[in-house]
Amino acid sequence: MVDRPRDRPAPRLGRRRLVAGAGAAAAAAAAGVAGWELAPPSFTARVQAQLGIEPDAFVPDAPEGQVRLERVSSDAMGPVDLFTAVPAGHGDGAGLPVVVVLHGASASADQLRGFGLARFVTAAAEAGSPPFVLAGTDDGPAGWVPSGGSDPQRMLREELPRWLEDRGYDAGRRALWGWSRGGYGALRLVLVEPGWAAALALFSPALGEDDPVLADLGPLAGVPWGLWCGAWDAFRGGSEALAAAAPTAPDPWVAGDGGHTRAYWNGHTLAAFAHLARRL
Repeated sequence: MVDRPRDRPAPRLGRRRLVAGAGAAAAAAAAGVAGWELAPPSFTARVQAQLGIEPDAFVPDAPEGQVRLERVSSDAMGPVDLFTAVPAGHGDGAGLPVVVVLHGASASADQLRGFGLARFVTAAAEAGSPPFVLAGTDDGPAGWVPSGGSDPQRMLREELPRWLEDRGYDAGRRALWGWSRGGYGALRLVLVEPGWAAALALFSPALGEDDPVLADLGPLAGVPWGLWCGAWDAFRGGSEALAAAAPTAPDPWVAGDGGHTRAYWNGHTLAAFAHLARRL
């Protein structure tokens, strides 16, 4: 049975309350260490995971900049929420490039702030990454793939860049990040239109080892991409199959301690932001 992604909002944590694994991940990312992996999982961590005990999710002790949640009208989707977060000290984000985030199955755009993502944007800039705006919308009834009269892929390709440009961001410089079902949607978008994103970061993409998309990954060849999936994630086999079938290997390809959880994803978000920001 596949675990339901645990996308509940994470509390803001001071640095003294970091769990060991997430703290190591964040520290390595902040120091600009590329290609690192966490230490092999401890016996205690494995037992806790089997019992469903999840450590607190890391959230940087950094200020938020301008954060907005707006209702926009999409021809492809109907009304959707649009979340944007600018790093503190960068005003309204005018002229900044954008990292587009596709959320997982049990999340929505109005939860992105609660996950601490606005603080991550500031922390990434404070750690030396070129500043960017984070932007995300709601998905459709089947996630980030077309279903019935809803077409989130068309919304992302055709409408989202215009919304970003209307708000003053540099919508022509875009990178793409997604977790779980959002990771699968991000992969699908790049395979259809590889020039849409300057770089790609996939967290625990929700695909199986025999998913049809693995048969033709050719468009991924020209896209800098990274892959993160915990050692005991339910989709670990799919991530390994994706890495093996891709025309170019993911760089970085990070496993480490953890499962299909907010704690694992937050523990690696700064590293993913550094990967994406360098290419914008």
